[in-house]
Amino acid sequence: MMSPTEALAKAKNILDEGGVIGFPTETVYGLAARIDIPSAVEKIFTTKERPFFDPLIVHVASIEQAKKVTAYWGPASQALAEVFWPGPLTLVLPRDPSVNLMITSGLETVGIRMPNHPMALELLQQVGVPLAAPSANKFGRTSPTSASHVRVEFKNEDVFVVDGGDCQIGIESTVLLVRHRPDKVVLSILRRGHILKSDIAKVLSEKGFEFEFVEQLDKRESPGHMKHHYMPPVPLIVCTDVQRAPGDVVTEVNQKMGELPDEIESIKIIKPKAGIHTWSVLKLSEDPLLATRELYGKLREVAAQGADCILFYRESHQAGERWESLFDRLNKAASLIL
Repeated sequence: MMSPTEALAKAKNILDEGGVIGFPTETVYGLAARIDIPSAVEKIFTTKERPFFDPLIVHVASIEQAKKVTAYWGPASQALAEVFWPGPLTLVLPRDPSVNLMITSGLETVGIRMPNHPMALELLQQVGVPLAAPSANKFGRTSPTSASHVRVEFKNEDVFVVDGGDCQIGIESTVLLVRHRPDKVVLSILRRGHILKSDIAKVLSEKGFEFEFVEQLDKRESPGHMKHHYMPPVPLIVCTDVQRAPGDVVTEVNQKMGELPDEIESIKIIKPKAGIHTWSVLKLSEDPLLATRELYGKLREVAAQGADCILFYRESHQAGERWESLFDRLNKAASLIL
């Protein structure tokens, strides 16, 4: 068994040689490479089987490091980073010309965050260069919240994983586009997460900023923006009527499955060839924070039970900002919502 010190030393060595590694954060495990080695960045995409139109998040060890990858940092970014970093908030800002366009999928903005995990921060400090890292799973599939999830996902690629235990938050970071205007700060949440819109508004209000939130219809600047993402290896069906019998749900699913395309936005939609006959029910905690932490692990667990599909019944109490972040993931993971 490797000690944490030995694991970090090995990870640094692989990164410095242009390889990719799995590493822990408080949100999900990431698949990381140095941002200054283009072939290593490319390896993230090929290892994940990820299309190049999906941008990567740059992970930094400090605000100072963040300032070097953006063309304009700005006072609102500083205020938010001082409160929420290290933590699950990704700031999308103008790209510094030094940042490889492969990382940003050709966009002139870059997503930056400072992870809140001691081993991630230690690795970033040791490497001395920011790391580009999406979640450590095959493209479009369920994100990993433990080292074992990553090892199973990439068993054929033999990816070295730094084991930092189970992720505390369990879903990806909130992604916030920040535009500094002369009269105010214009903000768009590109991906919901643990840091809520109300949390961001509270900080900026307290610090005296003039700001407004605008809905960004084109969310290409954010990872995980596709209609389908986080999908388990068997179809997940979200049912909004808790009274409905599973057999009745499955009958409708079998009717509708044939109408689904085989692929949506480069993500293969899983359709059992012999139809759906058996199901397992996904149950999550009543507490949204615990439910979020459990989500990806339970999805993997229930999928491994061998049923043809997973049923999740959405209940009336599962409402409000905290649950919205979870359903952002659950609905994208679903093949059908009935």
